[in-house]
Amino acid sequence: MDMNTIEAVVPTTDPAEWRDGDAWLAGGTVLFSYGSFAFGRSVSDGGPLRRLLDLGQAGWTPVSVSDAGIELAATCTVAELYALPESPSVAGRGWSGLDLVRPCCDSFVASFKVWNMSTVGGNICTSLPAGPMISLCAGLDATATILGPGGSSRTVPVADFVTGDASNGLAPGELLRSIFLPASALSAKVAFRRLSLSNLGRSGVLLTGRLDPDDGLVLTVTAATKRPVQLRFAAAELPDPQQLAAAVEHSIPAELYHDDIHGLPAWRRDMTFRLAEEIRAELLGEGIRVSGDFWSPAGQPHATSAQPSAAQTPAPTKEAPNGN
Repeated sequence: MDMNTIEAVVPTTDPAEWRDGDAWLAGGTVLFSYGSFAFGRSVSDGGPLRRLLDLGQAGWTPVSVSDAGIELAATCTVAELYALPESPSVAGRGWSGLDLVRPCCDSFVASFKVWNMSTVGGNICTSLPAGPMISLCAGLDATATILGPGGSSRTVPVADFVTGDASNGLAPGELLRSIFLPASALSAKVAFRRLSLSNLGRSGVLLTGRLDPDDGLVLTVTAATKRPVQLRFAAAELPDPQQLAAAVEHSIPAELYHDDIHGLPAWRRDMTFRLAEEIRAELLGEGIRVSGDFWSPAGQPHATSAQPSAAQTPAPTKEAPNGN
């Protein structure tokens, strides 16, 4: 889409350059899809965008791996992230949490053109309930580093960064610099569930689960809710099905369930209870039942396309998807 209100494109990574009417430009897949007024919410005067602050020449290393964990630059593309689980840099580290990367990338349900332009940081900052990078990073207890004018810097958990449908904790002029995934979460046993109302549709419900090395259980609810919701259970307090259902009921009030053409709140609520129990049972070794798509059991090949062929069939160890 033409953005006919733009007067200048400024290559910079300095928040001090920001002024009313500006927007940070990374991959641009959202800005150039919706136009100058769609993201007026990010402009303090509420008017159209006048300048784009272009991060295209930032030169930030997309993925940095250390013993402490993984740092993703905000400009890391979905395609670069998708390649990470097979990278030599993570080989032999025992980070089973990386099993969430490709299902979350697949949840974009996007073309290769989008995958090679869309960025991790852009998806998080767009802050839509169905943002799959929010699901991935919140589920792995990632923290976001945010730069502000005057050289300031702060960190915030990604689970707290998104505050609602298309809203987040960025102040005017602030810039998301990177996202850090800690080794402690990456070392966890993980589970993934996703449901959509249509074949290859936008996520209506997306849950991830972790059984941490200390045997604590973490459940993260996204897409069904306007913002991420996390439930944590200590190793000594692992829930049974009734206790988990009560915790979900207590943690997610009715008004927090998202309502749009991709799913009514009542359906999202019911499926959240269903998928939460599937994840609990899987992680605690009580059996595996899989609703939804984009998930391959350990040892099974994973789809390499965001739009798998209709000829592909489910692995024999799981039930056929029933949520599309």
